[in-house]
Amino acid sequence: MLFEGKSFRVLFLACCLQICAEKVFASSGVPLPVLAELYQRSRMHAEVLPEKMSGSWQAQAEAQGEVVRKMKEEMKANPAAHTKEQLDAEVAKLKELKAKADDPMNALEDPVIKGKYQLVRSVGEECVTDGELALLLSKKPDSFQLYDGFEPSGRMHIAQGIFKAMNVNKCTKAGGTFIFWVADWFALMNDKMGGDLEKIKTVGKYLVEVWKATGMDMDKVQFVWSSEEIASNAVPYWTQALDIARRTTITRVKKCCQIMGRLENKLTAAQILYPLMQATDIFFLKADICQLGVDQRKVNMLAREYCDSAGIKNKPIILSHHMLYGLKKGQEKMSKSDPDSAIFMEDTEEDVARKINNAYCPSKPEDETPTAQAEDIDAGLESMHLTSDDLKNPCLDYVQNIIFSVPEATFAAGGSSYPSFQSVKDDFVAGKLSESQLKDGLIAAINKLLDPVRKHFKEDANAKAILEQVMQWKKENLVPPKGLKRLVAMESSKPVWCVFAPYANAEITLGQLSTVIRHLQQAPADHQKVLWCPDWSSFAVNCCNGEQKVIAACYSMLVEALTAVMPDLMKDVKVLIQSDAILLDPSHYWISVINVGRHFQLQRVRAVDEANETAGQVIAAMMHVGDVLAIAPSTICSSSAHKVAHELACDYIKETGVTEIAVPSVHISPPVDSALKPPHMMDGPANADDEIYLLDASMDVGRKLKRAFCEPGNVEHCPPITLVDACVISAGKGLAISRKEENGGDKNYQSTDDLVADFKSGALHPGDLKPSVTKAVDAYMQLIRDRIKANDTAKKAEAELKNFLKKAAAKKKK
Repeated sequence: MLFEGKSFRVLFLACCLQICAEKVFASSGVPLPVLAELYQRSRMHAEVLPEKMSGSWQAQAEAQGEVVRKMKEEMKANPAAHTKEQLDAEVAKLKELKAKADDPMNALEDPVIKGKYQLVRSVGEECVTDGELALLLSKKPDSFQLYDGFEPSGRMHIAQGIFKAMNVNKCTKAGGTFIFWVADWFALMNDKMGGDLEKIKTVGKYLVEVWKATGMDMDKVQFVWSSEEIASNAVPYWTQALDIARRTTITRVKKCCQIMGRLENKLTAAQILYPLMQATDIFFLKADICQLGVDQRKVNMLAREYCDSAGIKNKPIILSHHMLYGLKKGQEKMSKSDPDSAIFMEDTEEDVARKINNAYCPSKPEDETPTAQAEDIDAGLESMHLTSDDLKNPCLDYVQNIIFSVPEATFAAGGSSYPSFQSVKDDFVAGKLSESQLKDGLIAAINKLLDPVRKHFKEDANAKAILEQVMQWKKENLVPPKGLKRLVAMESSKPVWCVFAPYANAEITLGQLSTVIRHLQQAPADHQKVLWCPDWSSFAVNCCNGEQKVIAACYSMLVEALTAVMPDLMKDVKVLIQSDAILLDPSHYWISVINVGRHFQLQRVRAVDEANETAGQVIAAMMHVGDVLAIAPSTICSSSAHKVAHELACDYIKETGVTEIAVPSVHISPPVDSALKPPHMMDGPANADDEIYLLDASMDVGRKLKRAFCEPGNVEHCPPITLVDACVISAGKGLAISRKEENGGDKNYQSTDDLVADFKSGALHPGDLKPSVTKAVDAYMQLIRDRIKANDTAKKAEAELKNFLKKAAAKKKK
């Protein structure tokens, strides 16, 4: 509108100027340019006015602050100038004015903003929070965004049709843009319409046609298809989901289980991922307002809590609309699986009459006795409605939220025309309006609302063709294609020997590097060696504080170090970075991960790492199975610490009867224990000198090995011997011992067994062993240092890791 956002006084003036311009100004000889200038000045005044209004409390607070300041100065000069009680009273008044100045509801002093607020707020049974909504409308009066989502998998009930259309119209009339997240990818994941994405999209188009016919104003409505958006924006979408997962506990996510209608003790692992993805949708779509049903409240609150953790200032506002009762007694909500629980948009007049006539319709409160077993009651029912309703009458619910959702609606029943819902309820409860009269009026009113939809699908050629196609597919009983849905990360004509790199760690130890080398070296000659670097899984479990650049640098450094010390070995190793592989086909990868989660109960997946209480642990464990499916290895070589994760993947392949890939064997090989501490201190506090790290300088290596535990004759735990075996002798090099003749003379060890035997017998003393080990290990480390100097990728990784460690150390000191 031309004058939207202006005060009534200025609006009236501007209208007068427009109406009288030709007659008054023309007859008075006022030039049109002058008239234009007057009009522009009126607009400028109107634009300034709301700011003055919203700032009035601030101005009063500032003035009162000046009063308090002057009183304090006067009392300082003359203590008798004012009493303490007088000062306290003025200070209290200042605090009150400051509180009012900070109240976001001040925005409603602007009548236009207030009108918008009232229109949008009328949509929700609850708003979290009202102040944030008022502030949003004052800052973005005509550019705020709302969102809701739907899966195009079947029928549309009347609440999703009529009720939603009316709510959308209120929001767009107030200046908002309404975004519908069309969850066709989720329908594909759920094998709807035979797992055919094009058919699913056609169903989505059918639902859009229904909304058009109901009178939804499409000018400021956008339909965003998840299959297209997630595929083309896989990195921001999935890293957002993983970020929410790493910051959220499993216990908190379980509270959202009602969006799947499940009891918490019956959750599958996949049901931890669903709420995280729904929260991700909010941020992905940049929604200012989540305009969903009350049943989605818990997951929307999860999104707000994530903002606190992630330091996001502007939280999504939750505007939760009412959930209609099912038509049968005790049904807290409608169900698509029960056709008689609701009116559906394609119902005939006969269907409507039958369902309403059979509907539960009490005029006084009745005893509520659940008919279902306690363990089968939907976990979300206790919070499905936020307002008190002792009748729980679905017929009255329809009158209030369907019939009277239409602007300027009236309701005709029993020979009377009712202007409001309350008048209908009062007469029905008082017995002035009988049940049959109420139902007859409701049947007529519903059919009147559905008639335009019926007419649209009869007369509009496009809508008619879509409906006929959808109905035909429903008759065909479509069956999804069989087979394993997975990412194919690589093709190999050879059997694959796979080694999973450890989760990212900015301080990569020499032991971790040596363990990876040992595992790769054990591959048979006829196998393709693969090193899988799980960067996104590391992010999910909050490695490196979730800093993705640092995680990437960890794996760059690991690969560069491997190349530096074992160049010939690495020529035959295929390095796969998890995120790069996923992006080859993100849709199939995540479908495979979700299918894994569907198959396993939550507790079974938790067993992979029960100490980690975040949702990210569950997601990472599911992803690991998806990784194994993507690689399709014949053998996984691993230390025992990761055996449970690998066995979960093997069990999935066995239990689901997968035929496309074989169950891999899991070869357990012990890790290289490079800890420099004595055995009795292993469980004590960590120290920087406990390990040798890839970024250690020569002096660091010397200092650490000088202090390393090396008890004479103790070969059960001798860190210097362990490091020599891993870094020197296993690489085909010998250890040269330099000593005086009286101490045994120089000796070159080519075998670890010989070295161990001499040290155990006392023929080799720690004082002779340590200097030689230090020299050999430092020479080994120098290969890595030289690689870093000569290679830009390694150099950037080193800088990223050192910067991260420096910041972490500074933070620790604080």
